[in-house]
Amino acid sequence: QVQIVESGGGLVQPGGSLRLSCAASGISFISYDMGWYRQIPGKQRELVATITSVGTTTYADSVKGRFTISRDSAKKTVFLQMNSLKPEDTAVYYCHADFRFGARDYWGQGTQVTVSS
Repeated sequence: QVQIVESGGGLVQPGGSLRLSCAASGISFISYDMGWYRQIPGKQRELVATITSVGTTTYADSVKGRFTISRDSAKKTVFLQMNSLKPEDTAVYYCHADFRFGARDYWGQGTQVTVSS
């Protein structure tokens, strides 16, 4: 059974930091490109960052220089280090696993990040 489980969300003040984790099970982790997306009510889900199985990364312009995505293949976990957080980063953050060799993907249940003073 495939499970994609996010953790690490919470309430943080502007300028603060959070580290999100996403643990994957039931999949061959090396065969999946991983990503973080976010969504606020009434808006479409948007890409935050992705990382391929070989470590190539991409970022949304809005988070470049502030967020860092990484992965640990041994632990089947992907991380999102978020620094210099802004109120506009407030959203539910979702982890996404995208199979490299076909049309198959999985989503986590999401973790809430709230940036507020």
